[in-house]
Amino acid sequence: MVTGPIQQPSVAPPAVRPPAARPPSPPAGDLPALVRALAVPPGEPRWRERVIVHLTPVRRGFAEHVRITEGPAGLYAEVLAQAPRLHRGVRLLTREHAAIVAALADLQRAVERPGVCAEELRRRIDDLLRALSRHRQRGADLLWQAYQTDLGGET
Repeated sequence: MVTGPIQQPSVAPPAVRPPAARPPSPPAGDLPALVRALAVPPGEPRWRERVIVHLTPVRRGFAEHVRITEGPAGLYAEVLAQAPRLHRGVRLLTREHAAIVAALADLQRAVERPGVCAEELRRRIDDLLRALSRHRQRGADLLWQAYQTDLGGET
């Protein structure tokens, strides 16, 4: 005889947990370190070198994010296997990858050119940070739609 409430498991057992339920990889390296490097006054010695040093892991981290999410065995392939209706969202995120990779490469070239003023670099990095934030949110929304949205129709 049961004397208390029956407790349901709060998570699915590993055999039925969706593959994309693993924590997503962060889309970039150490962004706070890059922001801190930018906050230093540009007149400080080696300002540009510090920005370059902190931009490199961001580029590497984003390249790793693209590798993990795209491709036949990537996260997006898993999402599409689970929810083919999200093809448009996956396509949008993939296009964003290309745009962000290009922005990171342009930023690297601009930081390496001494003639580009600090305000221009800060504006470009602000644009990049906004693009990364939007991309991160869209990716989270896509995973939510793939694994948490109930379309109904079940009885």
